[in-house]
Amino acid sequence: MALELDSVTVRYGRTAAVSDVSLTVADGEVVALLGPSGCGKSTLLRTIAGLEQPSSGSVAWDSSDLAGVPVHRREFGLVFQDGQLFPHRSVAGNVAFGLRMRRVDREERDKRVLALLELVGLEGYAQRRVTQLSGGEQQRVALARALAPSPRLLLLDEPLSALDRALREQLAVDLARLLREASTTALVVTHDHDEAFTLADRVAIMSRGRVVQVGPPAEVWSSPVDVETAKFLGCNKFVPGSFVGLPVGRVGLRATALRVDPAGPLEGTVLERVHRRDHVRLLVDIDGEEYEAVGPVSVGDRVRLAVDLDGVARVGGE
Repeated sequence: MALELDSVTVRYGRTAAVSDVSLTVADGEVVALLGPSGCGKSTLLRTIAGLEQPSSGSVAWDSSDLAGVPVHRREFGLVFQDGQLFPHRSVAGNVAFGLRMRRVDREERDKRVLALLELVGLEGYAQRRVTQLSGGEQQRVALARALAPSPRLLLLDEPLSALDRALREQLAVDLARLLREASTTALVVTHDHDEAFTLADRVAIMSRGRVVQVGPPAEVWSSPVDVETAKFLGCNKFVPGSFVGLPVGRVGLRATALRVDPAGPLEGTVLERVHRRDHVRLLVDIDGEEYEAVGPVSVGDRVRLAVDLDGVARVGGE
């Protein structure tokens, strides 16, 4: 096992930003720390990096406690939301920075830089100034710079959140490919569940400073541990399992759980209709209760609805 967190707590005065977190990241694994703003995920990442000190508990690498090991000796790579590139250096100069600090000879350094720029899709950009790049291109440079010294752990703190939605989705796919091609061990902090599920082998959900659920993306998505987690993951209505034909006590419905289908078992009246980016969102009255659904119908229409189980979550592992 590569990274091991054992009962890590971080306090600021009487406030616990991180509470009793235990988590492991295996060699070559990508784990996402997912949670809303203020839940403690960035504080936990900074503690792993050595930028914060735990009030109790331990951070270890391959069973060796990192207490007292300074940031620059942990051999971890860091990528932040804004990239934090050197504006006075070229793209190649930024990527080569960590290699220079390690006194890698120039020929080897140049080869490594060119290989990484090709890996992140910036072949031919070596001599450009970073101020001439788009936001997405700058984040690719930041990633290449972090990967250049071959860090044993890559820490990414909301690396895509400053980008627009379409670019963020594309870069998440690219980043997932890059991490796997480079066999990188990584911990990614994000508040975006689409991003987390695209990038990670496992997802750790954080809430109020604690890790409340850890598991493969599909498992976390389909079986959130509690109602609060289910709401964070997009469930906006909670009903008995029998409502959707499942033999469980309670399920959460996401906005896409119900869809218009002439053969569907549910029937209701359309109260509202809103266009979204790739579908039409409906509000439907079913026996006096309001439910969200999707489908190309009009306000006032009487419709039948079918259940799409991809939009249904079993709450509490039921």
